[in-house]
Amino acid sequence: MIQRIRSIKPLPDYCLSVSFDDGRKVIYDVKEDMHLPGYEQLRDVAGLFQQVQLDKSRTCVYWNDEIDLPSDILYEYGKSI
Repeated sequence: MIQRIRSIKPLPDYCLSVSFDDGRKVIYDVKEDMHLPGYEQLRDVAGLFQQVQLDKSRTCVYWNDEIDLPSDILYEYGKSI
């Protein structure tokens, strides 16, 4: 089952606060993904990280055409809060 994201909020130090439709809330540390192609832009382009968006299907967050994270990764690897 694909987890749908209810809300997303950028936090300091490249972390995301994510709430899902089933009520689960997590903190996901994006720093762990900085080795992936394109992700260095989140560190190098001022203000880009804070521009995180939720796609229309609510199954993915993204910053631009090169950088995105699917909801299942956020759900599985985020730390419950």
